[in-house]
Amino acid sequence: MKLRLFPQEPAGLNLLAQLARQIVLATGTLSEILGAPASENARLVEDMHNHEAKCAELHFALLTHMRTTFVSPLPREDMYALSRHLNDAMEKLDAAADLVSLYKLDRLPKRAADQLEIISRQAELTVDAMRNLDNLDELEDYWIEVLRLAKRAERSHRVWVADMLSEMKSARYARNRDIADQLVEVTRDMRRIATQVGSIIVKES
Repeated sequence: MKLRLFPQEPAGLNLLAQLARQIVLATGTLSEILGAPASENARLVEDMHNHEAKCAELHFALLTHMRTTFVSPLPREDMYALSRHLNDAMEKLDAAADLVSLYKLDRLPKRAADQLEIISRQAELTVDAMRNLDNLDELEDYWIEVLRLAKRAERSHRVWVADMLSEMKSARYARNRDIADQLVEVTRDMRRIATQVGSIIVKES
């Protein structure tokens, strides 16, 4: 039997899916920043700021929606937690873009691209999951896969830090470490979203 929670009220789920979609778009923009010459950074960072602003707008739209709607597809505290984690992830992506520009970094190690690939996959899975929160039977695989990707990201982060320590002087290490830390924190936020979904599955089963 499929678990369905108030499927007649999808607006909140649509807003969550749009939030997750901004993470996908922002990851693409950050990938462009990492591959572009420094002369292109200002334009691309502005694009990233626009993604962050749109994400904040969607977050507050969801809060307004929850305050003014009688029927909610999920408990309001769960919807708020999901929205907050998505917004947190976006803020860290925006911070990473800012740091690349402020530090005037022309190139980052391949590990940065590996982390962005993981984040992009986590975000794509999360878009679909947010759209299907009224059908919890379909979400267990999402929960497990995002956790698997998060573990992969943690391993990649450890190797990246070890490589930087052995290959870079202190100033360069510090700049690159700042960005590495921002990216792994994004994967942790995406994991928090999946864990919240897992909690919803357990509570409603």
